Amino acid sequence: MAEAHQAVAFQFTVTPDGIDLHLCHEALRQIYLSGLHSWKKRFIRFKNGVMTGVYPGSPSGLLVVLVGYMSTTKYAKIDPSLGMVTKLSKHLPISKYVTEEGQRVVGGVLIGTGLWIAVTFVMRNVLKCLLSWHGWMFNRHGSLNLKTKIWLYLDSARPLMDDEQYKRMEGLAKDFEKNLGPRLQWYLKLKSWWASNYVSDWWEEYIYLRGRGPIMVNSNYYAMDFLYVIPTTRPAARAGNSIHAIMMYRRKLDRAQIKPLMVLNTIPLCSSQYERMFNTSRVPGVESDVLQHMNESKHIAVYHKGRFYKVWMFYDGRLLLPREVEQQIERILADKSEPQPGEELLAALTAGDRIPWAKARSQFFSRGKNKQSLDAVEKAAFFVTLDDSEQRYDPENPVQSLDSYGKSLLHGKCYDRWFDKSFNLIVFKNGTMGLNAEHSWADAPIVGHLWEHVLSSDPVRLGYTEDGHCKGNSHPNLPGPQRLQWDIPEECQAVISGSLKVAKALADDVDMHIIPFKDFGKGLIKKCKTSPDGFIQIALQLAHFRDKGKFCLTYEASMTRLFREGRTETVRSCTSQTCDFVSAMMNDKATLNLLKVAAEKHQDLYRLAMTGNGIDRHLFCLYLVSKYLGEDSAFLKEVLSQPWRLSTSQTPLQQLDLFDLKKHPEYVTSGGGFGPVADDGYGVSYIILGEDLINFHISSKHSSPETDSHRFGSNIRQAMLDLLDLFQLDNKANNK
Repeated sequence: MAEAHQAVAFQFTVTPDGIDLHLCHEALRQIYLSGLHSWKKRFIRFKNGVMTGVYPGSPSGLLVVLVGYMSTTKYAKIDPSLGMVTKLSKHLPISKYVTEEGQRVVGGVLIGTGLWIAVTFVMRNVLKCLLSWHGWMFNRHGSLNLKTKIWLYLDSARPLMDDEQYKRMEGLAKDFEKNLGPRLQWYLKLKSWWASNYVSDWWEEYIYLRGRGPIMVNSNYYAMDFLYVIPTTRPAARAGNSIHAIMMYRRKLDRAQIKPLMVLNTIPLCSSQYERMFNTSRVPGVESDVLQHMNESKHIAVYHKGRFYKVWMFYDGRLLLPREVEQQIERILADKSEPQPGEELLAALTAGDRIPWAKARSQFFSRGKNKQSLDAVEKAAFFVTLDDSEQRYDPENPVQSLDSYGKSLLHGKCYDRWFDKSFNLIVFKNGTMGLNAEHSWADAPIVGHLWEHVLSSDPVRLGYTEDGHCKGNSHPNLPGPQRLQWDIPEECQAVISGSLKVAKALADDVDMHIIPFKDFGKGLIKKCKTSPDGFIQIALQLAHFRDKGKFCLTYEASMTRLFREGRTETVRSCTSQTCDFVSAMMNDKATLNLLKVAAEKHQDLYRLAMTGNGIDRHLFCLYLVSKYLGEDSAFLKEVLSQPWRLSTSQTPLQQLDLFDLKKHPEYVTSGGGFGPVADDGYGVSYIILGEDLINFHISSKHSSPETDSHRFGSNIRQAMLDLLDLFQLDNKANNK
């Protein structure tokens, strides 16, 4: 394939009369338009930088202050500066270019500017104080000291330990609180004064980037397409609309036109994680990976049937339209060339262990055509896989079809996704699509925000023609995609095979099960005057106890984006109150009051986590400080070594205005999921859609004799129905 651009900037030939130079006007025009686009983008970034730099003030506010000040001084004969302008004027030099009137004007500008800066500074700090107060939830930030957090940890650990184990842990906690803890806390407090966020940089480095195992399954997660409909069965058309929608989202992001999410329509959530959504790749290292982010990228990388392509997203100084993107994808799909030696399985390097990939990258991809091609992939805006399999929800075979679809998005064939990219857009042969996202640069709600934009733009705003193509016309002179060239020696191919073997074993072990729970949704749960999230978490605890006959340490992710550069905190959902309720349910003695007490406890923990008063990130940072100081803490070591055998996360639907599920229930999404965290545990992701649907994504490992995703799914369904019955039975009793 690999068509080259038809025009080059200039050509020359040597003749007897000298050098004959022929300028190519089309190429120069493209250079001019490209430069114009680049400078427009720089200007927009500069303007946004100025606007955000003076927020909550504004340049127009400065103009109003200066005009008002000068008008008051000149026409009303009032000096608001109380003589400061006169005093300042005396220190300004007088020359033939600066009159006394000019002195007063310059002095007035300086005083007015100073006043504007002072007002802006005061407004900024008042706003900061207001936003740092979380009493609107229930508790002011920073009100929990180290002693209280240690008590909260012991409270969360109590239902998982017998008396002897708990007494031992209590002793370790008291010793830590009395001796090493205060010293570690002092260092951590010092960091909090200096750094913009005392957790996030360490969390990114030690939880994600320093992991040496595969990121496929273990870290990356996925997002699914619409559940019931496929807008077109033409994969090139689906890719055309989706890629264009993604690039339009990037344009809005670059121009700071995406509004921050607001809590209660008043309090903004930090948007810093959006910064590395595009043009970002995780680069492997021997000891630690790094995130490589480019300020600008004008192309995407595409994989199809073992071949890699570079596709430019701009032409004539503008972004390609959907039909033009479809045209490029059609060219790739029509290409009959064979993969080069080692090319087909190359991406398996990103799916296996990190150290072999880091060494191979340094040895085989640091120069020549391999480096150029690898740069094209790693510096692309994002990665696209044109998958040659067909995936979708099949009403006649819902279980197997959804399970296969989820597994494909999570790991594919282990060599047809570039797992290091910030995200992969995956378009299947029948037009279904999805995302696979790398986790270190941001959390799932950030990718979810992009995906909601894409799904809402695709069939509604952009649409398709009657025969399933993107709307618009193809471009007669559009240069085709560039086939990337590789020279992969046999030694490197052996490393690729080793990574593929590791990745295949991991992928084959994944037991994935997806449940569209349609019996009821948040509408009925809210009528029971209970938090939908609390209701589901308690149902998960009941289901897990029925599945394994015991309680386990449970992880629920909560966002901390009320703080600058905030990521997540852990809600420990397995509480004493929840265990009391589950035990009562198992003995047919459960009451509605026990359920409500457990739900309220869960909500309290969620509020604590959101407002910075969770315990797990704090203990994690204390542990790191102890390692930096060379101190051993038996308490911290025990806390951080306990496995999360039930890891859960809710996928929020953030832009409700984009989806009218009452008018268009067919456009309901499937949500997304992730792999199991513990070898003998479950990973559960769920999304609450509209009033009547909750989708569960369950993962575990076939190799564990203790887990079975389908069995656990049946237990979740039954637990949800049993909790609802408890409310209905109580209502019947009250009616009597």
